[in-house]
Amino acid sequence: MAAAAEGVPASQREEPARDDAAVETAEEAKEPAEADINELCRDMFSKMATYLTGELTATSEDYKLLENMNKLTSLKYLEMKDIAINISRNLKDLNQKYAGLQPYLDQINMIEEQVAALEQAAYKLDAYSKKLEAKYKKLEKR
Repeated sequence: MAAAAEGVPASQREEPARDDAAVETAEEAKEPAEADINELCRDMFSKMATYLTGELTATSEDYKLLENMNKLTSLKYLEMKDIAINISRNLKDLNQKYAGLQPYLDQINMIEEQVAALEQAAYKLDAYSKKLEAKYKKLEKR
């Protein structure tokens, strides 16, 4: 009861005499609410509204950020798609050009093989001519 009496003026704080049953009087049960409580409630609701507005605004901003990120990602994927299409097109062109050059490349390979065979024949001919020269010199000395 001391806590209930703190906000009450001193003239009303006087406690009536109690009997053994400790019954509260009707006057104590019907104490009027302080004017400050109404103001504090209004202030609390105002601050709570401000807080909730801030929370909802932050959430809204997060969703806007995600939306912008999704749009940018979508644009990047479209750019990458275009790049991949260009690469594919260029690769097809290169493959066609390579197929057009293939007969010439085959001819170059055949010429290379023939040159290698001719080189081997030249080495054999050189070796044979050295043998002949050696025999000729031998015959000349006799």
